[in-house]
Amino acid sequence: MDIPQNIKVEAQKRIEPYDVEGFVIGKGDTESEVMIVGEAPGENEIVKGEPFIGRAGKELDKQLEILGLDRKHIYITSVVRSRPFYWTKSNKEGMRKANRKPTQKEIIAHAELLDYQIEQVAPKIIIALGNVAFKRLIGSEDKLSSVIGRVMETPVLKWRDEEGWVESEHLYKVIPLYHPAAVFYNPKIRPQLEQSLHEVKRYLDEKL
Repeated sequence: MDIPQNIKVEAQKRIEPYDVEGFVIGKGDTESEVMIVGEAPGENEIVKGEPFIGRAGKELDKQLEILGLDRKHIYITSVVRSRPFYWTKSNKEGMRKANRKPTQKEIIAHAELLDYQIEQVAPKIIIALGNVAFKRLIGSEDKLSSVIGRVMETPVLKWRDEEGWVESEHLYKVIPLYHPAAVFYNPKIRPQLEQSLHEVKRYLDEKL
């Protein structure tokens, strides 16, 4: 996707004060009816400049297969385009960077970029991977586990410097799912995840 230079420059400028690195725009079919929004890139993603290519990417591919979707025919992006990190002790001598969740300030720094992509792709369905993406898109305080796989017809949030978060005029079908990496940290959620994937698959078969 061709992003206007002023939007890219502003996004990079606004994220500069924070502990982040890299810049991953997104990838896929810009005319797709389905958009996937993740949290933020990790170490592998910023090296290769593509979303979801590491361990979580392999898990996402398995989930897309259940949904009957192909990366080539959907658009994948994220809430924040730079990798948020913190320093931690390495197994070897010294320190290393580790992934962390983006802060609200970092989310706002890249909000205009996601707003632009949603408007340009104009997907019928947006799949929100994880709590960060879900809250960024619709501002819901619902516990993610209680809404997994639910189809919500709703406006999405857009950022305006003068007004803060405002709702879009257009309605989208937003479907929250667990972030692919969540099953690594909490394997107990896999049965619920797979059940929700099959439910979403039935919905997609009817609507696409």
